Amino acid sequence: MADKNNLLLLFDRPNEPVFMNKGKTAAQFDLPDKFLTDRYRPIGNEVQSRFGEQAQKRIPVREIAIPDLRIPMSLGRNEQFSLFIPRHRRIASRLINIFVGMRSIDDLQSVAVYARDRVNPYLFNYALSVALLHRPDTKDLDLPSFAQNFPEKFVDSQVFRQAREEAVVVPEGSRMPIIIPRDYTASDLEPEHRLWYFREDMGINLHHWHWHLVYPFEADDRAIVDKDRRGELFYYMHEQIMARYNMERFSNNLARVVRFNNLREPIAEGYFPKMDSLVSSRAYPPRFERTQLKDLNRELDQINVDVSDMERWRDRIFEAIHQGFVVDASGNRTELSEARGIDILGNLVESSTISLNRDLYGDLHNLGHVFISYAHDPDHRHLESFGVIGDSATAMRDPAFYRWHAYIDDIFQEHKTRLNGYTVPQLSYDGISVTGVQVSSDGGRPNVLSTFWQQSDVDFSRGMDFLPRGNVFARITHLQHTPFSYTINVNNASGAQRFGTVRIFLGPKVDERGQPMLFRDQRLLMVELDKFIVSLNPGQNTVRRRSTESSVTIPFERTFRNLDAARPAAGSPEELEFNFCGCGWPQHMLIPKGLPEGLRCELFVMVSNYEDDRIDQQLVGRCNDAASYCGVRDRLYPDRRPMGYPFDRLPRTGADRLLNFLTPNMSIVDVSIRHENRTVLRPTA
Repeated sequence: MADKNNLLLLFDRPNEPVFMNKGKTAAQFDLPDKFLTDRYRPIGNEVQSRFGEQAQKRIPVREIAIPDLRIPMSLGRNEQFSLFIPRHRRIASRLINIFVGMRSIDDLQSVAVYARDRVNPYLFNYALSVALLHRPDTKDLDLPSFAQNFPEKFVDSQVFRQAREEAVVVPEGSRMPIIIPRDYTASDLEPEHRLWYFREDMGINLHHWHWHLVYPFEADDRAIVDKDRRGELFYYMHEQIMARYNMERFSNNLARVVRFNNLREPIAEGYFPKMDSLVSSRAYPPRFERTQLKDLNRELDQINVDVSDMERWRDRIFEAIHQGFVVDASGNRTELSEARGIDILGNLVESSTISLNRDLYGDLHNLGHVFISYAHDPDHRHLESFGVIGDSATAMRDPAFYRWHAYIDDIFQEHKTRLNGYTVPQLSYDGISVTGVQVSSDGGRPNVLSTFWQQSDVDFSRGMDFLPRGNVFARITHLQHTPFSYTINVNNASGAQRFGTVRIFLGPKVDERGQPMLFRDQRLLMVELDKFIVSLNPGQNTVRRRSTESSVTIPFERTFRNLDAARPAAGSPEELEFNFCGCGWPQHMLIPKGLPEGLRCELFVMVSNYEDDRIDQQLVGRCNDAASYCGVRDRLYPDRRPMGYPFDRLPRTGADRLLNFLTPNMSIVDVSIRHENRTVLRPTA
């Protein structure tokens, strides 16, 4: 029986033929002659023998009858691949279905080896990743970081010439990291460029890509798409991105994002990504300032959609929200209830295969990405591919992403504002009161958080095709903060042990004009920092929690994990968790950058009744440490409350400020975030 770990070698050096040595151990797949492509079949013995001499490990590949790959192969090897393009999603769904449908690891290995040199490398990586995540016999495998396989999606294209020179000329032990400039995409003449460190952060873009990997749009197996509260999680994860982004804008003296709610209005912001595709050997196209959306007619992508189609879908979604129900494909009404309404809407707006009525409500979110990404060449007359917003791995680099998602979130908020505000009994926890909150940075003053710049090295060698083996490091600069701790004093006057869910949020205290924020606006900027369960003994309790334990984030080492180091023990719960746990907000971006003089914020802490929150299920070994944004693998979302509770609805009458909203089981404290313009090198040990 084939070793399933060998499947991970197929991600290595994606443009090199499959028979070339893979991985640090120089493994070689021994291919049947029929598995070689037309280019190499006439010289099959010669090339396989040549690389076999260098191999330290030989992997036999069994010859089997290969399923029909004509649909996956219809996407050219040198084309770009996008999950937002309907044709590409259908192609990916077919390949996922083929991989998932293989009866054994042996058969999966054979088909994957055969397909690898015949289908688009981006498509292959995505489809095999989704299949490995969802097959019962492979879901414990550790997927490699996407940035290591396709580094061109994350950094300045100029680094690859330097990387090639370093790899060819310098022996492995003496190679120096290639330093990626801090702000290479624009100058300070462009105000939006102040947020380069957020939009172009490698960890943030990896999170967005991995989230869509865990929650794919389409697959023949409905269970792969139809996960618990998937639509609501789409809403909440992106709503939190917008809250975080607006906090970063406040950290750079910029106003909140302006919604892109008029599709016929030119997009004010331009973006020039400075990146090339190593697969297509083409540069990602820029978008100039004040580019206007045009009707799309791109025969190659089978896209023929007008701007008016988008407006029609938008109007139908708003009509459904105002009527309080969705009409399904059979003409039946499904209520947009308090419990399920946001989940149904999330699946409509993102338009996955579990959308109740794609024909009526369309494909608004995904094709919004497509329209913006093709604004420079809507009818393909210049033979240009899509811009960065058309790819889930690069979309968050573009300022237009945030304008579009500000509008998408506005649609969801239209539903949320129609729900009744939470009453005092729905917010309170009888007998439980939060009597004090303090946050302390390591070695710093109480209630003052500190940020700075950090440089870290990431190995790109797995994506550097046709180069000598060995590490090729790039040195990136990213935001970092000093670790901190929460100290929360809770009084339990119930006379018995109680359990509570601690919910911690951070929001700005004043708006962009320096005025105190109304709660109805502030609630949309509340960033979830942590959520955890606590046992409360009768009387006074002191709860302490480290920032590194956040239910939102994953550590730096997991975001950029190296499969050759720190691998969990075989068969351990940690091994089962490792792959899914690639999904999570990067720990180094937990809090906003802040200002040199301090960004004025309010830290909110609530202890809710765990009996009203609990979901009865076993979570051991299921990766729940980034559950707030990613859910829990193979399990229900581990909180019965609506995502974003208690800030997901308009406040009750009289609660016009956050202070007026509080009940005894809540507390707030003023916090200042100060940014120091210094750069430190991340320790390698």
